[in-house]
Amino acid sequence: MNLITTVLAFLLALGPLIIFHELGHYTVARLCGVKVLRFSVGMGKVVWSRRFGPDQTEWAVSALPLGGYVKMLDARDPDAKAIDPADLGREFTGQNVWRRIAIVAAGPLANFLLAILIFAGLSMAGTLEPSTRLRATADNSAAYQAGLRGGEKVVAVNGNPVAGWTELRWEIMQAIVDKGDARLDVAQPQGGQFVAVVPASKLAGLNVDSDVLTALGLDMARPKPVIQQVMAGGPGERAGLKSGDLIAAIDGRPMADGIDVIEAVRASAGRPLALAVVRSSAPLAEPSVARPDVARPIVVRPEFDAARKAWVIKIATSMAPEQVTVSAGPLESVEKAVRKTWDTSVLSIKMIGRMITGEVSLKNVTGPITIADYAGQTARLGPAVFLGFIAFVSISLGVMNLLPIPVLDGGLLLYYSVEVLTGRPLPERIGAFAQRAGVGLLVMLMALAVFNDVARLL
Repeated sequence: MNLITTVLAFLLALGPLIIFHELGHYTVARLCGVKVLRFSVGMGKVVWSRRFGPDQTEWAVSALPLGGYVKMLDARDPDAKAIDPADLGREFTGQNVWRRIAIVAAGPLANFLLAILIFAGLSMAGTLEPSTRLRATADNSAAYQAGLRGGEKVVAVNGNPVAGWTELRWEIMQAIVDKGDARLDVAQPQGGQFVAVVPASKLAGLNVDSDVLTALGLDMARPKPVIQQVMAGGPGERAGLKSGDLIAAIDGRPMADGIDVIEAVRASAGRPLALAVVRSSAPLAEPSVARPDVARPIVVRPEFDAARKAWVIKIATSMAPEQVTVSAGPLESVEKAVRKTWDTSVLSIKMIGRMITGEVSLKNVTGPITIADYAGQTARLGPAVFLGFIAFVSISLGVMNLLPIPVLDGGLLLYYSVEVLTGRPLPERIGAFAQRAGVGLLVMLMALAVFNDVARLL
């Protein structure tokens, strides 16, 4: 079932992005008066097609689903028939250089526009996500050394406001790529604010594809460890634990949340644990002020779970972090969407630059298998997460197509830029050589991406 979900999510994510990209080329080509012969979703052999429209454009689906193209009337096409004199003015290469630039650039720009529309729509609709309230952290972590002790709420990073956990992670990633400090404006639980600085030296070497917040000691605050469920026949039930009990301490050590309980049980190695439990018939909305009727600790002997390879007492505690709805009005949403699309594009370009210089591992190059995996994961997390993933892939597609590699849109834009500067087109001999080199480079990049994908799976 997961495989089916992954495949469907991959097709649902990539298909519209390809269509939107090619529609950008198609729309601007039509506005510039260029005749479009074929609009294909997919590459290679055409498996289905229909002709319609004033120019009887062929709308096709081709065998290879990774990509698409818009075929325009082009005098350079060796397979083209003699051009009707009436269509000479609608031939692509006969257009002035600025029109050709507009047609080629329209594809990547369409991908950026789609990302802006998705981000703005999600912002206006509002998304529920974990707040930026922090959990207590280990004293050897970068977060602790910056002065964070738990319970604080991060309100901005390097001057940029953050309302939810996703925005916090994004701003930390920006600081990592920019090789600067991360200055966190923090609201204290008892009131007042201070600035916690995570220096660039602590950010250096972190992989932006990994869980950078956890690596720095930043984790979401969780509620107090109130038992939600006691599994039948388990150590917790045998010891007398009940749903609604608050585990205040284990062996005298205070338990801040369910993670503390899990860690204490797993570290027990099977020895009996003394649980200080608060129990009351009163509502458990405020268990810290409930009336306890348990005067002595409850002793629980953990058992080993072979499937999990860990010691357990077979209870479930409340673990969901504090949630906030992150939303904005139409104008603010569009502004945030444009800024997020721009920042993501710049971040992608910086990462490519750091890979070229060797500062970032080439293992970060991912291919269709990884994209499909992420598509499946995000689809299972809900529509909002999946749409956000599509927006990021759309930006990546736009950035990739703007790279100055022959056969990509960016390569064509490079040719036309030379034409603008010199006043004449690039010689066909140079263009043909660059095309072959570009194809070779793309093949190597795709091979590297697939190799990395397979290595991740193994």
